[in-house]
Amino acid sequence: MSAVLVTGGARGIGRAIALRFAAAGAAVTVCGRTAPREKLPGVHFVACDVADAAQVKALFARLDALEVLVNNAGVGGENRLDAADDEDWHRIIATNLTGSYLCSKAALGLLPDESGRIINIASVLGLRGVPGATAYCAAKHGVVGFTRALALELAPRRITVNAICPSWVKTDMAEARWQEVGMSERDAAAQMPTGRITTPEEVAAAAAYFASREAGNITGQTLTLDGGAIVGA
Repeated sequence: MSAVLVTGGARGIGRAIALRFAAAGAAVTVCGRTAPREKLPGVHFVACDVADAAQVKALFARLDALEVLVNNAGVGGENRLDAADDEDWHRIIATNLTGSYLCSKAALGLLPDESGRIINIASVLGLRGVPGATAYCAAKHGVVGFTRALALELAPRRITVNAICPSWVKTDMAEARWQEVGMSERDAAAQMPTGRITTPEEVAAAAAYFASREAGNITGQTLTLDGGAIVGA
């Protein structure tokens, strides 16, 4: 791969993915609403809110080439149907689902036939539901459906589109969520048949595989990284 864009690449899963591709020699750009806390070697940062169509258009206008797009940008949190307003619903849908759509649409003119790749970071909550998270579940289910439909749309160009569905991953976002719901990393690990949660580097390895030549005929798929929780449910 020559040129890679990772949305939401300043920290967490996106950071690990960006560093994995950079270490392999790719020219990596990451975008986000805030810059990385430290300089990421081999990675160029561009400020962009993927939920804003004008900002996405400006971001892609700066790219000379693109072979791999990783739609990773996302936000979590609860949204309750008895809330006074719909702000959380719109915020979560806009970043997690609409952002993936806007970036994929903008990438189509840059991605090369045969070797182009779109990798969407979804979630196990794109495969099942939990109470109090209707927006997040709806958005991630939407990402999985978007992946499947776009894979068929781009199949004639042999551009692959796949999704990764992690459960708990050791990130700042997960830790903030644990605090919100009164649980710990140990509690999260206990939900996994393997007894541990996934690392950002493991998600990055999955993304690297989907971007590889060996995965060139894999498209429209979802890879679940959850320590066996889905099959054990």
